[in-house]
Amino acid sequence: MRKVERIDVFCNELAKIWKENCPDWRFGQLMVNVLNSMPKDPFFPEEDEMLQFFKDFFAPKKDNEEEEDV
Repeated sequence: MRKVERIDVFCNELAKIWKENCPDWRFGQLMVNVLNSMPKDPFFPEEDEMLQFFKDFFAPKKDNEEEEDV
């Protein structure tokens, strides 16, 4: 069984990411925008993987990454 303590750690870190990056978004907006951009089904990642994905989603892109997206 997974440790129940992971829930508070995850929620606190998610709140920090949300406040720092998109405090004007509603919760549903945050979830839809981030989860729809995932390369795999969000059902499967563990909490640490999910937090990393949220961090990566909001990480500033480097100039060469922006050119690749065009």
